[in-house]
Amino acid sequence: MSHSGTTLILIMAIAVLAPLLAYGVGRRLPVPLVIFEILLGILIGPDVLDWARPDALIDGLSELGLTMLIFLAGYEIEFGKVRGDTLRRSVRAWLIALGLGLATGVLLGGGYTKGVFIGVALTSTALGTVLPVLRDSGDLQGRFGTVVMAFGAVGEFGPIIAMALLLSGRGAGESTALLAIFAALTAGAVFWALRPRPPWFSRIIAKTLHTSGQFAVRFVLLLLALMLGASQALGLDILLGAFAAGLITRLVLTGAAPESGPRILEKIEGVGFGFLVPVFFVVTGIELDLASLLDGGRTLLLLPVFLLLFLAVRGGPIWFLAPRDLDRKDRGGLVLYGSTALPLVVAITAIGVDDKVMTAGEAAALVGAGMLSVLVFPLVALKSRSGAKGLPSERISGSESW
Repeated sequence: MSHSGTTLILIMAIAVLAPLLAYGVGRRLPVPLVIFEILLGILIGPDVLDWARPDALIDGLSELGLTMLIFLAGYEIEFGKVRGDTLRRSVRAWLIALGLGLATGVLLGGGYTKGVFIGVALTSTALGTVLPVLRDSGDLQGRFGTVVMAFGAVGEFGPIIAMALLLSGRGAGESTALLAIFAALTAGAVFWALRPRPPWFSRIIAKTLHTSGQFAVRFVLLLLALMLGASQALGLDILLGAFAAGLITRLVLTGAAPESGPRILEKIEGVGFGFLVPVFFVVTGIELDLASLLDGGRTLLLLPVFLLLFLAVRGGPIWFLAPRDLDRKDRGGLVLYGSTALPLVVAITAIGVDDKVMTAGEAAALVGAGMLSVLVFPLVALKSRSGAKGLPSERISGSESW
């Protein structure tokens, strides 16, 4: 069997094993699925068992997984729930975090370019990891859940915009102009998405939903391809196109097929969380430079430093700009949820290593800190707000692949 075939079999075996482990452990401790995927990837990688090494095919599937991950992140955000004063506060908090992150990143990285990668990573929020926790605890539909949604949405959307502006290698003016063109294209697509669809559109969605035609799924993937193509044609990061495609898809399905929308999303999530996204996270584990992390020295020291910086850089502004109607306990929970980061950290560090701006050790330290934030921060937030009343036993859902 080819090397690619063996590695892919191992990756898919992990994709099957990880939910079983998450289900078993989740009865006592809420550990997101992504943690098991990355850890098992490390196990089969070159620094431990050396059973798997990525090649062109595996790297291509991994990039598709990252694209699908960001697409689903865009779909997850409901801007109708994140507006008004709460949205303004969340934007201001993220902008302050960006300034703090860039300054901290430059100091730690020893230069502007590396500092931008580190700084932008410190401003992200793992909304997809936070949402299942809020849903299971019953907080998602309340005021606290709405506030977390607002701050988390900006913590996902903001870093992607910052990546397009700051990590493109162009001047600020050129990057801004290209981003404005892409924003105009996206606005046009949103306007189109909000227009009433002709009756035949809804009928063909319903008629082919359970047939080999799968018109809705193919249409969604076409939207994704179009937005990826638009971002690539403008020289912007394709993650921006994937995120915009997710936003547009939600609007299209909500307007054209409100009854079929959830089932269409289930099919898209089946492709994403069932195949492509696990490949991305397992490959992240395989490529993680565990040797540099465990050798000690600066790389190992950076891991707790980055973990604290997630709280200071991202959480500090959230604490001071949280809505005034939240009490001290809710404000602390908001800080912890907002400081939880991993998917975008993985994406940003992967780009940094590919561009030879970040070392593999620095990327491993940032990803390791993100993994710890996903493990620790939501659990502490749950216990601090609920008085440790106990955790739900059933915790596995598609969104937890974040």
